[in-house]
Amino acid sequence: MRFAEPWYLLLFIPFALAFWLARRRAAWRDPELGYSSLAALPPTSGIRARAARLLPRLRPLAVGLVLLAAARPQAGREIREVVSEGIDIVLAIDLSGSMRSEDFRPRNRLYVARQVAKEFVRGRVQDRIGLVAFAGRSELISPLTLDYDGLCALIDGLDFGQLPDGTAVGAAIAQSAERLNRAPGKSKVLILLTDGINNAGAVDPVTAAKLAKAVGVRIYAIGAGTQGAAPFPVDDPILGRHYVWVASEVDEATLKEVARETGGRYFRATSAELLSQVYHEIGALEPSRVEMRSYTQWAEMGPRVLALGGALLALELLLGFTVLNRYP
Repeated sequence: MRFAEPWYLLLFIPFALAFWLARRRAAWRDPELGYSSLAALPPTSGIRARAARLLPRLRPLAVGLVLLAAARPQAGREIREVVSEGIDIVLAIDLSGSMRSEDFRPRNRLYVARQVAKEFVRGRVQDRIGLVAFAGRSELISPLTLDYDGLCALIDGLDFGQLPDGTAVGAAIAQSAERLNRAPGKSKVLILLTDGINNAGAVDPVTAAKLAKAVGVRIYAIGAGTQGAAPFPVDDPILGRHYVWVASEVDEATLKEVARETGGRYFRATSAELLSQVYHEIGALEPSRVEMRSYTQWAEMGPRVLALGGALLALELLLGFTVLNRYP
């Protein structure tokens, strides 16, 4: 609440002084009729009597409201709006068979990759994020969206067997870049996670990276997997599940070249903890650009206050000349 013309509130000083003098004058005035005692008069405790005692207070109240209306009281309502310049991001996640390796605790590489990707998505604000899965070929799982809950559900649904086995890194980069090229955002990012060497698809990763650079896409490449050999589960119908040690074959040279070509960075994640740190670091490199603006919208309350004062004054005059008319 504020007053647009607060100086009019100074009129309450002479008004209060006049009201006080009128009260004192009424107290000093000689009575119309002299009585030695009021005991013989009937009691004045009815509704009409009580209303008659309240009637003289309506006019000062009405005048006070009129003076208040002159000061133009205004009620404010704060309005907030989010002004954002979101980033367009595509997450490309490897679903090849080597992602079954269980060097990332508590389970295999794909399981940890899903959890970390969901954590990354939930930490973004006003960024449009899409999802690409790849193995022997690349497939768009989700277009760019702001529905983070729905996207996290799709990430949870990523599993082995959805695509033919293999590692089509170049195809994943090309498809992600094609999707980002359609996006209206100024900043476009691809986060590529793989644990292998490109061995499928019609385009090699470096050529795809050059295409991505041409449409303004930055690539952050992540090589997942421990250095050396990793335990790989094998389910045998007779012997049951047992583990064999399989060498981790991350093509770091190619992934570094892909990142360098597009102005991004390459990261090596050899554990679940390091993978989580990598996503956090990428999030810090590509912060969401969100600005909160707030302003107050003021509404004039003066006409309402003036109408209330006028209504009270009209009520006082109406009652004073009718049911509460006093004699003499």
